Amino acid sequence: MNSLVALLIIFFVIIGTIGFGIFGVRKVKMSPSQFILGGRSFGIIFLWLLSAGEIYTSFTFLGAAGWAYGRGAPAFYIICYLTVSCITLFFYFPAIWRIAQRHGLFTSADYIGHKYRSPALGFLAALVGVFFLIPYITLQLTGIQILLQIAGYGTINSPAAAGAAFALIIGFVWISGLRGAAWASLIKDALVLAGVIFAGIVLPIHFFGSPKGVIDAVLKVHPNWMTLVNGTGDYGTVWFMSTVLLSGLGGFMFPHAFASNLAAKSPDTIRRNAMILPLYQMMLLLVFFAGFTALLVHPGLTTGPAADKSFMLVVQEHYPPWVLGIIAGAGCLAGLVPAAAQILAAASLLSRNLFRVREEKLTSATRMWIVVMAVLAFGLWFFNGASLVGLLLISYSGTTQLFPGVVLSLRKQPPHPISVATGILVALAILAGFAFAQVTAFHGVHVGTVALVANVVCLFVVDYVMKLRKGGSGHQKVETEVRT
Repeated sequence: MNSLVALLIIFFVIIGTIGFGIFGVRKVKMSPSQFILGGRSFGIIFLWLLSAGEIYTSFTFLGAAGWAYGRGAPAFYIICYLTVSCITLFFYFPAIWRIAQRHGLFTSADYIGHKYRSPALGFLAALVGVFFLIPYITLQLTGIQILLQIAGYGTINSPAAAGAAFALIIGFVWISGLRGAAWASLIKDALVLAGVIFAGIVLPIHFFGSPKGVIDAVLKVHPNWMTLVNGTGDYGTVWFMSTVLLSGLGGFMFPHAFASNLAAKSPDTIRRNAMILPLYQMMLLLVFFAGFTALLVHPGLTTGPAADKSFMLVVQEHYPPWVLGIIAGAGCLAGLVPAAAQILAAASLLSRNLFRVREEKLTSATRMWIVVMAVLAFGLWFFNGASLVGLLLISYSGTTQLFPGVVLSLRKQPPHPISVATGILVALAILAGFAFAQVTAFHGVHVGTVALVANVVCLFVVDYVMKLRKGGSGHQKVETEVRT
């Protein structure tokens, strides 16, 4: 009976949010621009909701609490990196938006291919975007499975239930596109905020009298839990700084994040969004309090996937099923709504950049690839066992390798496209080697940051060689295009 109450609430939360999103776009004709970029018309409120809806996902709801539970101070990197991302957003994306708007560019691969006058480089960027979005999508499915498993009190087949919920959201984005995801984010963000306030304020008060009380209690039992290990030790200060740098620079390189900013109605909208988006970081502090509470109330979980369940197990054990249903429903939306935007972005790259569908058929082709990507992501997720943070960092390690090429494209004399491609390929080869060796840090530095440094070095070395060989003629060609 308990599971029925909780699961019914989750069902109505998901169906209600999907219905609200579809209602919001019922009169909108889905041209390619509307379907993929919302008609490039999002004001500050819509853009803020969409950006937050894409950033604050199952990872925020479960993974951050799981790391607070399982690792302590290293989890604080999550608070820092978005601020770095918003700095890059403020300074670089208004110029990117102007170029994309002037030339009718829809995707990150569109932009890279256009700026470097290199369809091959655009193709490579699309491959990187699609490949490293898949772990991010599987992250959402992992979070949904955890929530449904706990809400079902162990009585349901959670992979099948997660698949059903995922199928609903795929149907939703197939109909409504990016604008529908923005409307759904309105409901999702409100419910997630309520759930996080409950987890980060109500739970600590219930068990320890206040959020301060839970911090004091953790420090008594685990005196060094809030302190980073100095130097290059596991998850120490060097790892912390390198991971903040990697995630901060790569935050808006993801195809769905790139597209959401191209959907803004003006460069000023992007700047205002960059200024207010860090306000959402206050939610993460509350999630950490939930993880710390679970560490003391429900100890003994191992790090990784088990720790991701920590604070929801506390809710399951100490609160009635209707409370569990509301919290789990909010968490499911935190996975489903971002997954809709992520799959739409991946499908856009496939239809527009990898298979080069003509614009009059672009909407229908993108819809077809939405289904293909959903099936692929679900199949890969079914055999996955990584933690939520692990999946997130895999995605960031690869996607951030596009950052040097995107930023340097704004120079008066951009680098040669061969140099950008070489840097990306070398970085991917390094990441593949580390993955094969199952190494996550090199002398304390996150492997994604190691690859990024190698990327930049190779880019400048190859660009210098190309400049010597061609006397700068290749550069002049790109510079002339920028002036036009």
